[in-house]
This record gives sequence, structure tokens and C-alpha cells, in this order.
Amino acid sequence: MLKIIDNWLNQITMYRLILYYVSGLWFVALVLSIFKLLPYTPVEFVVSAGFIMGICLVANTVFARVFGAPANTESVYATALILILIVSPTKSTSLLPFLGWVAFWSMASKYILAINKKHIFNPAAFAVALMALTINRSANWWVSSIYLLPFVLVGGLLMVRKIRRFDMVLSFFGAALLSIVGLNVLKGNNPLFVLEKILFYSPILFFGFAMLTEPMATPPTRKLRMLYGALIGFLFNPVAHIGSFYFTPEIVLLTGNIFSYIVSPKEKWVLQLKEKVLSAASVYDFWFKTDKKLNFKPGQYMEWTLGHESQDVRGMRRYLTIASSPTEEGLMIGVKFYPNSSSFKQSMLFLNEGDQIIVSQLAGEFVMPKDTSKKLVFIAGGIGITPFRSMIKYMLDKNEKRDVILLYSNRAPSDIAYKDIFDQAEKKLGMKTIYTVTDQPCPKDWTGENCFIDEMMIKKAAPDYKERIFYISGTHAMVVAFVEVLQKMGVPKRNIVQDFFPGF
Repeated sequence: MLKIIDNWLNQITMYRLILYYVSGLWFVALVLSIFKLLPYTPVEFVVSAGFIMGICLVANTVFARVFGAPANTESVYATALILILIVSPTKSTSLLPFLGWVAFWSMASKYILAINKKHIFNPAAFAVALMALTINRSANWWVSSIYLLPFVLVGGLLMVRKIRRFDMVLSFFGAALLSIVGLNVLKGNNPLFVLEKILFYSPILFFGFAMLTEPMATPPTRKLRMLYGALIGFLFNPVAHIGSFYFTPEIVLLTGNIFSYIVSPKEKWVLQLKEKVLSAASVYDFWFKTDKKLNFKPGQYMEWTLGHESQDVRGMRRYLTIASSPTEEGLMIGVKFYPNSSSFKQSMLFLNEGDQIIVSQLAGEFVMPKDTSKKLVFIAGGIGITPFRSMIKYMLDKNEKRDVILLYSNRAPSDIAYKDIFDQAEKKLGMKTIYTVTDQPCPKDWTGENCFIDEMMIKKAAPDYKERIFYISGTHAMVVAFVEVLQKMGVPKRNIVQDFFPGF
């Protein structure tokens, strides 16, 4: 069952999933309103939702043009739907200006309250908090209805599984429950009664699944994300306050956003294409000019946004590993193109010199250990070679000698990318590289292996495998399979590092 779910999740982006999640909740709520299970009529639902969505779309279009940024409709829809789910549907046309003002400021915050072209706050949370502080009208978080709870929970678990942020979400829930239940126990209240109120009648689940997980506002590393979740969870206590100022859910999230920015400043860069080079069969390297030096570690990734028409279900954004080394001028990514590539990739293929792309969210912990004496094994499948290209080129340029073995699998010899870099590393640094292809038969002049990478090959290439740290990069199925193989071989879990993009 989990494999079926994962296969489906792999077909869509994280942003498209959140869109499905919140729009699905609204549709279920609309159906429930027909049966009078919610305190709003279907007309009130439709009018309020249409008004908020319309204002968000218009406002975002205007701000995008004024600030010269691409209008990301997926983000607009998701923010609008979150507002629709937490702000009470209007029962009177006299309240429409309030809904419009909230919608307007949710879009404005993304452009006005931005540093280095990157917004700081969750747009929906900022708009609702602003209204509460200025005109004393706040969100009622009606999505926390008991009738919507199963849908909030199931959709939320799918969200977290997709982006693999269980650590952050569990930190949030753990800290929130500990804070709320603990304080109530000290007051003599029944802990089971308190738990029932929190889980069944508070916005904690929707907040944790749909808003806490926004990637734009979360720290880039696991430890910082867990601290971020715990901080927000601790403040989520409804009695938490400073003097007469109480922390509402939206204020709590904004506080966490500030913490996230302080510990991991975020920027957005507009890059221009310098050149496009064919590096292997159906693999192109895209080199981009940068106005200033980007500080990143070999193996990290960024979010790449390319506005284009006729977007498919995967949208206009991708997480892609930086294939260039920090020692090189500019920024490079390697992209594999398939016969039925996504609209994003098709648009990339037709980029010309000087065309622009937007990058942001530098993150990732798929990086080499600081201790250069650690023995490493890199296992790459296909285009999963890109982070290793960055690492090995960095080692070459820095003349940094490490004990590294590279196992690189492709379908055919023509699919091998960056062979010149790896061959140079063998000569200069003593790195060991084993190329293997899986298609039969191989060309007569092929000198590598003609099989899949398996336990026997790993043991033969690295007899001291239990002393090594393994880095695995490729398709999700490949990474999962190799983790299982290595664990059966007795490699400690702490010595297995997986390449991962949120929402990949």
C-alpha cells in the first residue's frame, strides 16, 4: 500500500499536493455545509471563497508586474485556500471588504516584506495577524471542525510523507502537547480531557500539516527544523502570553518565521543563462551567470523557478542539485531530458543565452564530512551523479585528497556524464571510479562493468565497507533499495547519507 502511495506522490510536486490538500478540504466542507454539519451555508462558502480567490489573483498579478517577478499561480491558490479555511465565511456582504483586505495583504506581504527578494513571513498568517492587530478581527480557524478532522489528518500525513518533514512536525506536536497538557495538569485539569480538546477541537492538526511545513519559511537543516518546530509548538499553548499580549496561532507562526530567518537567512537570485552544453545522452548542463558569489557546500540543492505557459501538474518550480563546485565561476545544473518531459523541462530546453531563471532556498545536508580522513563511497544512478560532480570538482580545485570510491551506474556508456572530471580525480587524487552499465549487450570497447551495482560489487570495491560513509543519489526507488542492501550488509544507519529534495 505504501508503495502505491509513494508512486502516486512521486508523480506530483509538493506544491501541487498542498493545493490538492487545501482545495479538497474546502470541497469536503462545502458538501458538509449542504447537510448542515457546519455553521455556514453553501452560498456563504462559495461567495467567500470566490471573493478571496479573486482578490488574491488580482493583487498577486499587480504586485508581480510592479516588482518584475513571475506570477506563481500555484502559490496564490494555496495561500487563498488556506485563508478560506481559517477565516470565517461571510454571512453578510458588509463583511466582504474585510475578506478582501485580508486577501490583499496576504499577497502584499510576499513582495513588500521581503529581504533580498525573499519573503519572510507565511503570507496567510501575516494577513490574519495584521487584521487582528489593526481592526481587531481575527481568524476563527473553522477548519478545525470535528467533521473535517479525518480529512485534515489523512491529507496532512500525505503532505508530511511527501516532504519528509516528520522530524519537524513531530517536534512541533510534541512540544505543543507537552506545553499545553503539562500546564493544565499543574492546574489540576484532567489530561485526557485536555488532549481531546486539543486534537479534536483546536487548529493544531491543520496548523502543523498545512502551515508549519511551508518550505519558504523553514530552516534548511534537520536540527534547526526540529528546533523551529519545538519553538512554535511551545508557543502554540493558548495561554502563552507576554503581559497582556497572547500568542494566537498566526502570531506563533510569524514568531517562528523570524527565528527561521535569523538562523538561516534566505535569498532569491535572478540568474541569466550563460551557455547550455550537452554532457551526455539527453543530459544538458545549464551554466548561469551570478552577480555575486553564492556561498554553498558541494552537494546542496536549490529551488529553481521558471515561469512558462501551459504548465502541467508539476508546475513551475523544481528542486535541483547544484552540479558546479563553489570554486567555479557561475552556477551549473545538470538536467536529464526524457521523451515525455514535464512542461518545466521542456521550457528549460528552449532557454537561450540571456534568459532568466529564479533560484532560492539553498539547503541540503548531502555534504561531505568536515573530517577529510573519513573514508567515503559515492553511489550514483543516472543524473543522480550531479552532487558528486560538485564534490569531486571541489576536491580537485582544492587539491583535497580523500579516500573516495565512486560507483556510477547508467543504462549505456553514452549516458555517462562528467567522465573527464572523474578520470582527472583518479589521476590527481587517487580516487577509485567504477563505471557500470545495465543495458545488454555492451560495446566491444567497453572496459567497465556490465551489471547492476549489488552487494557483491560493493564488497569487492570496498572491502572495508563497514568503515566507510555511503552517499547515495538517484531515483527514490534506487536510494531506498541501496539503503536496505547496506543495512543488511551491516553498515550502520549513521553511515548512510541519502540525497533528498523536499517534494521530489
